[in-house]
Amino acid sequence: MNQYETVFILNPVLSETQIKETVKKYEDLLVSKGAKMVSKEDWGLKKLAYPIQHKKSGFYHLFEFTAPGEAITPYELEFRRDERVMRYLTVKLDKHAIAWAEKRRNRNKAKA
Repeated sequence: MNQYETVFILNPVLSETQIKETVKKYEDLLVSKGAKMVSKEDWGLKKLAYPIQHKKSGFYHLFEFTAPGEAITPYELEFRRDERVMRYLTVKLDKHAIAWAEKRRNRNKAKA
């Protein structure tokens, strides 16, 4: 099992319930493929560096999870098919990135 991190941007015209449904859909998809969620973060509505599909902002979400390698392909295929997702990036974390992500999580907990 490898550790991965996915950041995805959802269309800014979605309602709050549509956003929650979309995030839940991808979380359930990962769990059904044998993944274990390490953390989820909702970064909220942020301005984009450049327009995507004529939109200047989007709702950012971060998933950190452990999963078998064969679970990533269907997961990313679903991102490509979903019109609510504007962009996504999945990265396999090495030991240094895992340590940094843990430090970031602890720092965010201390803020809250």
